[in-house]
Amino acid sequence: MGFYFEGFEDRKPPPPLPHSPARELLFQLLATINLTLGAWYIWWRWTDSLNYDALWFAIPLVVAETCAYIGLVLFSINLWQTRDYPRRPPPETINDCLAQPLEEDRPLHVDLFFPSYDEEPELVRLSIRDAKAVSYPHGIDIRIAILDDGKRPAMAAMAQEEGVGYITREDNVGFKAGNLRNAMEQTSGDFIVICDADTRPFSTILEHTLGYFRDPDVAWVQTPQWFFDLPEGKRLPQWLQARLGTPGHWLGRLAERVYGPVTIGQDPFVNDPQMFYDVIQRRRNWANASFCCGAGSIHRREAVMEAALKSYSENIDKQRRQQDQKIKALTGEQELNPQLQQMMDTQTILDTEFTPYKFHVSEDIYTSVVLHSDPDRNWKSVMHPQVESKMLSPQDLQTWMIQRFKYAGGTLDIAKNDNPLFRPGMTFRQRLMYATTVWSYLGALWNVVFLLSPIVYLLTGIAPVSAYSQSFYLHFIPFIVMNELATMAATWGLAGFKGKANYLAFFPVNLRAIWTVLRGRQIKFPTTPKERQEGNFFHLVLPQAGVMALTLLALVLGWLNMEFQWYGDHSLSGMIVNTFWGLNNVVAMSGLVFAAFWRPDVAPAEASAP
Repeated sequence: MGFYFEGFEDRKPPPPLPHSPARELLFQLLATINLTLGAWYIWWRWTDSLNYDALWFAIPLVVAETCAYIGLVLFSINLWQTRDYPRRPPPETINDCLAQPLEEDRPLHVDLFFPSYDEEPELVRLSIRDAKAVSYPHGIDIRIAILDDGKRPAMAAMAQEEGVGYITREDNVGFKAGNLRNAMEQTSGDFIVICDADTRPFSTILEHTLGYFRDPDVAWVQTPQWFFDLPEGKRLPQWLQARLGTPGHWLGRLAERVYGPVTIGQDPFVNDPQMFYDVIQRRRNWANASFCCGAGSIHRREAVMEAALKSYSENIDKQRRQQDQKIKALTGEQELNPQLQQMMDTQTILDTEFTPYKFHVSEDIYTSVVLHSDPDRNWKSVMHPQVESKMLSPQDLQTWMIQRFKYAGGTLDIAKNDNPLFRPGMTFRQRLMYATTVWSYLGALWNVVFLLSPIVYLLTGIAPVSAYSQSFYLHFIPFIVMNELATMAATWGLAGFKGKANYLAFFPVNLRAIWTVLRGRQIKFPTTPKERQEGNFFHLVLPQAGVMALTLLALVLGWLNMEFQWYGDHSLSGMIVNTFWGLNNVVAMSGLVFAAFWRPDVAPAEASAP
């Protein structure tokens, strides 16, 4: 059978962004000025700009601005500097990776795990064949295994045909983490490479990453995920020509003469992860806080097992305390009978799961939290800058939302139940980095305020500030301009607007994740489909479409009211500010709304035809 991505097999990943000390110093200067101007602006907003006649509007907005400024501070700290770990030669034997060498040295043993549930066996076969092509300059024992939670005879037959291991289990307890634990119990590799079913490792993945483990304190190495099937889109003239014929082609050329090159359908879901891996994650190396993201990561078995032991011990202590409190509450006794205490302790140990990976929907970041907070070992994490594998991206809005809900809900669930900010053992720098991640997922709460504020002003004429005066522009404009300059310097070489727009448009998924976690509900989701799902996805973006429609309606009514004075008291200055604000929100929402209607040039049924 064929797959839609076969035409993209020759694509090459982008190289890591080159590190420029001069540009980094420029960013640090601009960021310092930006944060100073931002603090000045926030102070002015709280002390000298509130509209006391409409505190119901003024207070939520200034709180939202303050929360956004806190996020800016955390993000600036995250991006402060690039400190890549030095690349070291690949180790020849296991003793090259140990603090205390073994008496009998031997070659490295590496397990490559491919967890699967319902993916097509032929899709997984592509990953297996690429894994079999992994090379290494020294003698090494590489063992590849498919971890099949789907328990499918076809997958088992494919594994046998390819000559790789096939591991399954009776139940599917513990999400992907349970699958990995089951595999670890049946394998013995010194290092474990975790892949998704569609992860296609490059032949260099071990040669380029195992050298980091010469430092015996390195627990895991994360490599960037790269989606090689991202739609490249079409230039506007070709896109219009396909719909309007020759007149459309000329119309598109005319538009590009005015606006410059315009590409339609390029990465419609903003899946390109380079900003996350090459900028955000890579710059956490300086704080030893780059967390594991699952696919494309290499783990030291010793570290994973120590994390399991630490978590096991913590869970026993927690359950013991809970049991003690219950018994004391029932009996009224301050101290328990020693024999009863011993019986309870024994039962607690029997009831506690020992698992190398937390049974959690986000087992990857949870394992990172456990290892980073171990004060006895001071485990290190490494974000390797070079792409070492390729993967498939979500090809429809439903799949995209499933994936994003998992990321948001999993992270917030950890923050609620085992918050890394308060977990003993974390360094202050690591707490700041994890705080940045958690805070970003809370952003939907204040982004809603930013989306509704211009609508409120345009429909009512009520302003959240005492006046859109010269003082407002004096505080606001320098901060906004400097913020854009600092962001440009920090992310030089990557376009940032689509990512910022998507973050704003992400609010319904984030709100659902926040509400699910606050209610104490388990984060549930189907496995992420590897092929495009067909259907009408407009219902998934009704909140964003509603914001767009309401904003445009409010703009029309607001400007008509400037002429006819039907209601409220709109000022020209206020109209200009809220018009630009509202249009920015409309543009930010439009990308995701249009993505609901995106279709690939070749239908999946045609692409999969034999």
